[in-house]
Amino acid sequence: MSESLPAAERLLNLVIALVNTTGKMTKEQIRTSVAGYDRAPSTEAFERMFERDKETLRELGVPVVTVTGAAHADEQGYRVDPDAYELPPMQLSAAQLGILALAAEFWSDQVLQVDASRALTKLRVVGARPPEGEQLLGLAPRVHPAGPALGPLLDAAAARQAVRFTYRAASTGEVRDRTVEPWRLLASRGGWYLVGLDRGRGAPRVFRLSRIVGSVTSVGDKNAFAVPPDADARALLDSAQEAEARTAWLGVAPERAGALRARARPSTESPPTAPEGWDVLAVPYTRASDLADEIAAYTDAVVVLDPPELRESVVRRLREAVAMARRLGVTTDG
Repeated sequence: MSESLPAAERLLNLVIALVNTTGKMTKEQIRTSVAGYDRAPSTEAFERMFERDKETLRELGVPVVTVTGAAHADEQGYRVDPDAYELPPMQLSAAQLGILALAAEFWSDQVLQVDASRALTKLRVVGARPPEGEQLLGLAPRVHPAGPALGPLLDAAAARQAVRFTYRAASTGEVRDRTVEPWRLLASRGGWYLVGLDRGRGAPRVFRLSRIVGSVTSVGDKNAFAVPPDADARALLDSAQEAEARTAWLGVAPERAGALRARARPSTESPPTAPEGWDVLAVPYTRASDLADEIAAYTDAVVVLDPPELRESVVRRLREAVAMARRLGVTTDG
């Protein structure tokens, strides 16, 4: 399990361990007890990983300090300085807790789901109750698991080392090997993306991690390239997603589905007909399954006018929900 643990989770595990240690943690204790380090293939590999992670945490503002034993000066350990890291007393408003609740939803399909839920429960003690129901519906950041490619790509991007992987193109389904200089990894619109220079094409490209087939391998030396100073990874990703985006025409009941209304875009096309008194929205999307899940959660407040396949996906979800409610003995209206 540890071999495929994403780098971000390994860093979080290290912070938790160093914050909660009563005195210090030696390197050997970290290697044997902190998930992500326990299966390092060699002592040298662990040393490189730990030193890199320690410096990354310091760059992020986590005060990792070196502690020397009083009796043995050469017995070094590490901990997080609690005085420098501890937050001051806080009072959170309902709106602030609502934002934190959305952040916790990010981990709904991830390894850290339990930890995120526990943290949110503790924060509710010092604040008001966050908003619930339709006010937050559709606003939660839905990011699907990145899979085993995320860890190697994060390491390669940090080391400025090229990678090779097999990739399935979205438009044609063509599967071919790619050699890429990884610039940056981004989470957006429900997925993880790699932005970098495709050496085979000699130009920047965007790759969705879920379309990587098999494993990611490092190629060549570290520090083999530099990210161009004018490279705008977010702009490249936005452009690629706009090229993939489709439009859903939705009929929305008055004053309902605020999250869908916020994402609606003007359109020059003639809109289809909605129920009388309802609004017609043109909503861009890339993952039909995610949008279908969101629309189904609004139940009778939203109808899909077009495309037909999206409407069928929503209807199927609603029928499955009704069937499950009947099996559980729950009474449903309509």
